[in-house]
Amino acid sequence: MDVIDSLILGIIQGLTEFLPVSSSGHLELGKALLGNNIVGKESLIFTVVLHFATALSTIVVFRKDLVNILKLALKFERNPETHFILNIIISMLPAVCVGLFFESELEALFSNNIVFVGAMLMVTGLLLLLADRAKNTTKDVSTKNAFSIGLAQAIAMLPGISRSGATISAAVLLGIDKTKAARFSFLMVIPLIFGKIIKDVFTGDLNYDSANVLPLCVGFLAAFLSGILACTWMIRLVKNSQLKYFALYCALVGSIAICSTLM
Repeated sequence: MDVIDSLILGIIQGLTEFLPVSSSGHLELGKALLGNNIVGKESLIFTVVLHFATALSTIVVFRKDLVNILKLALKFERNPETHFILNIIISMLPAVCVGLFFESELEALFSNNIVFVGAMLMVTGLLLLLADRAKNTTKDVSTKNAFSIGLAQAIAMLPGISRSGATISAAVLLGIDKTKAARFSFLMVIPLIFGKIIKDVFTGDLNYDSANVLPLCVGFLAAFLSGILACTWMIRLVKNSQLKYFALYCALVGSIAICSTLM
């Protein structure tokens, strides 16, 4: 992989991780358009680096929230912050189960399966359209809702289903305040990303020897900086009910992906 490809894919990852248009789907489409043929462990370490970058960008954007949550949680008292952490843990369970028991099946879907990606992008568009029409509320995330949002996150492990789109849509359709839904959606993925990285490191799945350092650094910086921009922007978009534009975008890109493959 050259530096230009890494830059482009890094920007794609940073923007689409937070914008509700599926980062995994766009990375697959981006690789197909660029004629990128990296496979196996080389592809894995590049993907892990990009996800690590977007996780760090989330931490930067929500740094004040995270510091406050940790401070109050470390008091080991029953408060909204400890309840929030409990909800985050509960929301992780479905995705952890899918990752542990269906990892090989998921990996098989990430192999230039453009028709499948296109179809799932259209599903994402439908979810966003439904969420955009939901009424504004002041409701917070409950324990029951956390698990339901976690199910949406597990489904979003499919390429083409937007993780942020699915989780925010699920939360909003459950009647949760849109700003709180976006905040919970972005924070709930951080433990999963770091958990996945730790797992890959200890199982030896990451092949550092074959890694080209310069493209990895370029991809990391591109994903990190564009991720900060997209995360901040997305919070405003959800609050102002502007998801319908992304719904149309997903439907359009999904349709083009399917037609270009079948023609």
